[in-house]
Amino acid sequence: MSDEISAAPPTRSAPPRWLRPLAARLVFLLVVFAVFESLFTPLLTTAAKNPITGILAGVATMVIALFAYAKLVSWLEGRATPEISRATLRPQLIQGTLIGAGLFVLTLALMFMTNAYRLHGGSFWAMIGTFGMMLGVATIEEILFRGVLFRIIEERWGSLVALIVSGLTFGGLHLLNPQASLWGALAIAIEGGLLAGAAYAATRSLWLPIGIHLGWNFAESGIFGATVSGSDTTVGGLFTGSPHGLAIFSGGTFGPEASIWAVLTGAAAAYLLVRKARKQGTWR
Repeated sequence: MSDEISAAPPTRSAPPRWLRPLAARLVFLLVVFAVFESLFTPLLTTAAKNPITGILAGVATMVIALFAYAKLVSWLEGRATPEISRATLRPQLIQGTLIGAGLFVLTLALMFMTNAYRLHGGSFWAMIGTFGMMLGVATIEEILFRGVLFRIIEERWGSLVALIVSGLTFGGLHLLNPQASLWGALAIAIEGGLLAGAAYAATRSLWLPIGIHLGWNFAESGIFGATVSGSDTTVGGLFTGSPHGLAIFSGGTFGPEASIWAVLTGAAAAYLLVRKARKQGTWR
C-alpha cells in the first residue's frame, strides 16, 4: 500500500511463457485470490467476535491482500499498480465508505416506509468487530472481482462486457450462501456487482469500490444488524434487525439486499457512475 508498491518500476523477473496470455493470467489471479478469500474469511469471522482482534485481523488482511496484488500484478503484467496508489487511498476510501453507508441508510429508510423492517437492541463492541471483518472481506472481494475479473476482461472486451460478466459472477457466487435465492443473487449482481464495477470504471481505482463495499456491508450488519447476502457468518451490530412483511420489500431471509429498494438504490447509483465514466472518458 505504500507509494513504493504502487509506483515502483516493474520487477525484472518475467513470468513463465504459459502465464503471459490474457486467459492464463486471468485464471491464475482468480485462483490465487479465491484461495485468499477461502482462507481469510473464516479467520476474519472468528476474529470479529472480539473487537480488538476483529480490527487487527481486518487491517492485516487488507494489507496482505493489497501487497500480494501489487506484487503479482507487477510480476505478471510488468507494470506498476496505480489502481491502489497511496495518493488516492484516503479520499476515495472515505468517500466510498460514506457512499456505501448512505446508500444502505436510504434503502433502510424505504424499507421502514413500507413497514418492512424492525430494529432491536444490539452491541457496540459487536459493531466494532464487524467493521474489522467487513474491511478485510471488502478488500479481498474487490481485488478479486474488480481488480482481477473486471479489469482483465475489460482489456479484451471493453467496459460493458466486463461490467456484466463481473456483476453476474459476483451475484452468482452468492448462491452458495445458506439463505441464497436466485432473486437474491440477481439483486446482488445489480446493486453490488454493477455498482462496484461502475465505481472502478469511473475512478480507475480500487479504493472507491472497496469503500462502497465496506460502507454498505458495515451499515447493513455492523450498525443495523441485518443479514448480509443470506450469510450466517456475521457477528452482530449496534442494533439487531428482522425483516417484516412482504419479502419483495424486506428481502426476507436473504436480508435487505434482496429487497426491491436495495436493487433500485444500487442500480441508480451504478447508472450515475457509468454516466460519469462516459463523460470523463474512463469508460472503455
